[in-house]
Amino acid sequence: MSSVKKYQWHKIAENMESITCQENDMCVVEVDGKKLSLAKFQDQVFAFAHKCPHAGGTMAEGCLDALGNAVCPLHRYKFSLKNGRNVSGEGYYLKIYAVECRPDGVFIGFEEKGMFGWL
Repeated sequence: MSSVKKYQWHKIAENMESITCQENDMCVVEVDGKKLSLAKFQDQVFAFAHKCPHAGGTMAEGCLDALGNAVCPLHRYKFSLKNGRNVSGEGYYLKIYAVECRPDGVFIGFEEKGMFGWL
């Protein structure tokens, strides 16, 4: 049984420079009918849930801290952009999505889950 994750990839931009973010280096995009937040930090693009798992704050209205954690605008809960873990100690988890910057564009990957994806 393979533990390699498979993704369905969706192109969101021609290149990283064409992704227009707010002053807080975050924005909202819609991919395959799903709203996601994007953040640009240290020449990388990160994709994660549109809403905070704690109280539903719009993550793109928050900010990035000096370490590159996404900070929710409502209660200042902080989440790692690399793994989604809550780094301010409250125990929540922010859904993150795979991002690839390729020569032909920037892509977001949704993990493919088959009939037995829970195994």
